[in-house]
Amino acid sequence: MEIQDIIRPENKVYSTPELLDNVHMHYCPGCSHGVIHKLLAEVIAEMGLTEKTVGISPVGCAVFAYNYIDVDWVEAAHGRAPAVATAISRLWPEDVVFTYQGDGDMSAIGTAESIHAANRGENIVMVFVNNAIYGMTGGQMAPTTLVGQKTATTPYGRRVDLNGHPLEITNLMAILDGTCYVTRQSVHTPANVRKTKAALKKAFQNALDKKGTSVVEVVATCNSGWKMSPEKANEWMAEHMFAKYPLGDLKNE
Repeated sequence: MEIQDIIRPENKVYSTPELLDNVHMHYCPGCSHGVIHKLLAEVIAEMGLTEKTVGISPVGCAVFAYNYIDVDWVEAAHGRAPAVATAISRLWPEDVVFTYQGDGDMSAIGTAESIHAANRGENIVMVFVNNAIYGMTGGQMAPTTLVGQKTATTPYGRRVDLNGHPLEITNLMAILDGTCYVTRQSVHTPANVRKTKAALKKAFQNALDKKGTSVVEVVATCNSGWKMSPEKANEWMAEHMFAKYPLGDLKNE
């Protein structure tokens, strides 16, 4: 086979998703956000939803998601993404509305909005990135930080008697009557990337079918906040975080 045959469009096996803007991402090398963005861009385009999707971007590492995925976006105040998503979904019920939230956003300042939107069964998709730390503001303890995990505000490790237990908010979402699909995935291996893409596609299809609230948690790394290399962060996540946050579907109706 000649080189000109290899580079023909019909022989292309991989390319950047068409909905990812050609700009430099601000995420740290090894960060899980970039992979999740890629999957969202692929799913939206493959499902033909480019002109029917609205993303809600609140405060956190993903606050600039609107710079990277070429769909309509609304920026929300910290923790208020589900409230904004509720309004947009009710005003434009034919659109697919999703939030993109970190653990501080969904399970700390936005706990009330997240839980009550899910309990109402709002026809939205919540994408929840759980890296067990406040990555943007210096690596402080998050509600999802593991017991014993060291952070900027728990330098000797999280203590239950002082800091309480890690909040398993996805488990709470699964018991609410308004949720139709609640799953926990990751993107640390090619196989897991494929599973996460399938989960996102199912969640978006649920929104099209108006089944209620879908929650896709992605257990992620923050190698900068964890003070590890990307490789070591993936290993640490698999060894420690999956025991507390096991992967798989929690609810599938």
